[in-house]
Amino acid sequence: MERSSTVVSGGLTASTNSCEKEIPSYLQKAYWWAYLHPRAVRFFEQQWLINLILWGNFNNLRDAALEKLGHSIEGKTLQIACVYGDFTPRLAQQLTPGAILDVIDVAPVQLDNTRSKIGSNGQVRLHQQDSSKMEFQDGEFDNTVVFFLLHEQPEAVRLATIAEAVRVTRKGGRIVFVDYHLPAVWNPMRYVMKGIFKLLEPYAENFWCKDIENWANLDRNQAGIKKRLFFGGLYQMTSIDLNAG
Repeated sequence: MERSSTVVSGGLTASTNSCEKEIPSYLQKAYWWAYLHPRAVRFFEQQWLINLILWGNFNNLRDAALEKLGHSIEGKTLQIACVYGDFTPRLAQQLTPGAILDVIDVAPVQLDNTRSKIGSNGQVRLHQQDSSKMEFQDGEFDNTVVFFLLHEQPEAVRLATIAEAVRVTRKGGRIVFVDYHLPAVWNPMRYVMKGIFKLLEPYAENFWCKDIENWANLDRNQAGIKKRLFFGGLYQMTSIDLNAG
């Protein structure tokens, strides 16, 4: 499947068909306050606040994902959706000379914010694309990372995003997902987070009902799947190594 994008300005790329992507209605309705309003971006782009929102676990989750991707990252890596905090700058620091990091997001304000954090790093390219229908070629990337995105998407969009992550990652490549996970029944955060989800995260509780490999509909015999839990099971890092065979 041939898909392409072109540079339009300042390292930002967009579809050859349009330089402006429509913001999905679910994102405008449910998350305008967190990701779309410029004041929201300025408010949430604070390392201490992001760490607080994740109950002090941001650094552990960031470092676990970066370690899984490798301390010296070669080839092409894709980050699906921008991330508040220093995840992307730290990821860019691990690129070897000649390696490339492509970062996509459907919201221009998020791409602008990420650009302000990475500066003039020529190894990082920003693209305005929808995670559920990306414009990259099949198997284009050696690594793909999805950091706290899936729980914010309606089920149909989530399924499409995971399928796209698998599609654009080459056989023999690695996909790393970091997100929420259903805690054990003894963990009080299971009940605290249910209330928070109902108030602020309308799609998150549905995400709890399956493991990521089940959302991806992947057979463990066809992909190397490893899961690591954090904070009593509230968070997970699931890595998928796509078998070359």
